[in-house]
Amino acid sequence: MTHAASRLTSKYQITVPAAVREALRLRKGDTVGFEVRDDAVITVHKVFVLDLAFTRALEPLLSEWEADADEEIFSAL
Repeated sequence: MTHAASRLTSKYQITVPAAVREALRLRKGDTVGFEVRDDAVITVHKVFVLDLAFTRALEPLLSEWEADADEEIFSAL
C-alpha cells in the first residue's frame, strides 16, 4: 500500500507525489481519474483514453455478432 500527501493550491491543483506517480506508472500527459465513494474514500487511477476514431473504424467489422440468434445464445452468459 502506498500513502502520500499533497497540498491543494489556491487554484485547487495538487502535485501527484512521486510514490503515487510510480505506483500508477504515470507519465507527462497521462489522464488521471477519480472515483469518489459515499463514505468519502477517493480512488485515483490512471485512465486509458479510448481512441474514438480507431474504435469507430472497427465497428463495421463487429457486425457479424449482431444477429438475433447470437443475442439469444449469449444472453445467458
